[in-house]
Amino acid sequence: MIDSHCHLADKKFTADLDQVIQRATEVGVGNIVCIADTLEEADRCLEIAQKYDHIFCTIGLHPHTACEWKTENGKRKMQEFSEDPNVVAIGEIGLDYHYMNSPKEDQIVAFRDQIHIAKELNLPIVTHNRESIEDFKRIVFELEPASMVLHCCTEQWADVSDLVECGYLLGFTGIATYPKSDAIRNTIAQCPLEQMMIETDAPYLAPQEKRGQRNEPAFVAEVCKCIAEVKGISVEEVDAVTTGNAQEFYGIHLK
Repeated sequence: MIDSHCHLADKKFTADLDQVIQRATEVGVGNIVCIADTLEEADRCLEIAQKYDHIFCTIGLHPHTACEWKTENGKRKMQEFSEDPNVVAIGEIGLDYHYMNSPKEDQIVAFRDQIHIAKELNLPIVTHNRESIEDFKRIVFELEPASMVLHCCTEQWADVSDLVECGYLLGFTGIATYPKSDAIRNTIAQCPLEQMMIETDAPYLAPQEKRGQRNEPAFVAEVCKCIAEVKGISVEEVDAVTTGNAQEFYGIHLK
């Protein structure tokens, strides 16, 4: 099992990171991908990945801080980081029109630039979308990244089916386990298992059974169970296929 997207560099894990990682290992989480939200945070993500041989990381600038994006500086740092084999993707990048912490124009520039850089570095992209699906898809279909996952997918199937048809992946979190998440579960039902990854987005979005607690990689098993229930298949099948999907997407080997 792989937690394909979490934020171990978050300060909520500062006090007990070793124990968090150990708990994940004990329940069968073989690999973890530590996602960066800023170029500065990428330093900590890489430090974590270098310390634990089953953890990998990304580098990217989240749309919340897109106003800080400097193309040449970002490109230089991403090129430097990409030389380390622990760095497996560009992300988390994308658009977020809900909070608008950065102006829309800045978000679009940062998103486009980082897709171009990912293509030059031959790395997949880990993307974020919130209330921006039309602009998001317009950019993706124009620039055609070779490999992409839409992380924490909460969209209706009608809004993302064309992304799946193009070969892109959808990542699902503990939100899918919430009682009111029927639309997400319908998307899970429609999406081929071969184009899914499971994730926690820890320390955020704990699954229903852990709701109100700090989320952590060990809880990714709850997402796996949810998908199995929705699709009427075994947990073992969901585990095997989504693990294979994450391995292929990130170019990693289960440890």
